[in-house]
Amino acid sequence: MSSRARVLVVSASSLVVLLGVAFLLPVPFVKMAPGPTFNVIGTVDDKPVISIEGTTTYPTTGSLEMTTVMESGGPRGGLTFVDAMASWFNAADAVLPRELIYPDEVTGEEVKRRQAAMFSTSESDAVGAALNYLKMPVNKELVVTTVYGESPSDGLLEPTDHILSIDGMKVDQAQQVVEAIRGKPIGTSFEFEVVRRLDGNDETKRVTVTSEANPDDEALPYIGIGVGIFYAPDFSIDFTLKDVGGPSAGLMFTLGLIDKLSPEDLAKGRTIAGTGTITPEGEVGAIGGIRQKLAGARNKGAELFLMPAVHCKEASGHVPDGLTVAAVSTVAEAVTAVETWTSGGTPVGCPADEG
Repeated sequence: MSSRARVLVVSASSLVVLLGVAFLLPVPFVKMAPGPTFNVIGTVDDKPVISIEGTTTYPTTGSLEMTTVMESGGPRGGLTFVDAMASWFNAADAVLPRELIYPDEVTGEEVKRRQAAMFSTSESDAVGAALNYLKMPVNKELVVTTVYGESPSDGLLEPTDHILSIDGMKVDQAQQVVEAIRGKPIGTSFEFEVVRRLDGNDETKRVTVTSEANPDDEALPYIGIGVGIFYAPDFSIDFTLKDVGGPSAGLMFTLGLIDKLSPEDLAKGRTIAGTGTITPEGEVGAIGGIRQKLAGARNKGAELFLMPAVHCKEASGHVPDGLTVAAVSTVAEAVTAVETWTSGGTPVGCPADEG
């Protein structure tokens, strides 16, 4: 072989290797695909997804499937060029530029933490929505909803800590916490009295947190937490689902609670899926990945899908064959849609020009 031929062979081989490596390198995109579904009136790993004790519950049949989106890439990494290209040929998948979903400075651990906090909030709001719908008493507690990474509170306060007082002053509103922190100079130490649930038992703790300059405005003191109202009944409700994040389970958790706490069998043996955020007042809100959740629901065998009405235009043309969509804006509308469906009727769907 001549020297020129050897050079061409080596160059071609190197190019193939470089292209192979390039195909396997992470790309700055996020892939969204249909994720698993979870029956909120069923069990996962032999544990009820919603466990209720201390009050009367009723038998349920069928399934109320909470849908999810499987995400890869972005802050958590893991999406290669080959994976991204393959998704272009799957109508149920979506590939989006990372910056449309996550700021550059957000880490994978921070995303996981935020998703877990939103999931916990959705559980609380579902309790409020279900008990309000059923006209049952509900208690309100001021809790830590988020603890930001590398903040003064990181490792000291925890999400779901029930805040009783700050420096001996009782608090029950989020604004009171804001005023207490911002009313003192940067570098002030605050003693929080909180109730924390450990291994199923409530334990009162005193935690000292020292404020620092806010990263977004150095003139303001900052301890790095979010606070909000947690809704709790007079009995015990435990959500056992792990390693799932985000706020979109709210609607299905609410329906699961209503089904378990009502003598009427809501699903009546049918497979019903859905998604949507929820407010304690029972309003159903927008979520992400509606097309992936529609596909995931049908893959599970669902025949009815409860969808926030605001997604009608986005879902148009992407409803799988054999799946009926009910467009809902409130818990009451969702319950009516299920009852209509299980009695042989057709629930209210999207307007004809939106899907």
